[in-house]
Amino acid sequence: MKNPLKFIQEVKQEAFRVTWPTKKDTLTGGLMVFGLASIAAIFFLILDQILRFLLNLVLTISF
Repeated sequence: MKNPLKFIQEVKQEAFRVTWPTKKDTLTGGLMVFGLASIAAIFFLILDQILRFLLNLVLTISF
């Protein structure tokens, strides 16, 4: 990189070639992330409750 001005011009040219997502694409992607994160949170909540129940069951068994 010998010429910083040339580098900046090339970066500007590349920025104009970028295809930015539409508002609909951004909204759809955001909703998908929110939905999948919610599903994962519910799954791990249920799994945690099941494991807690089983651990309490094992620890309360007295011989």
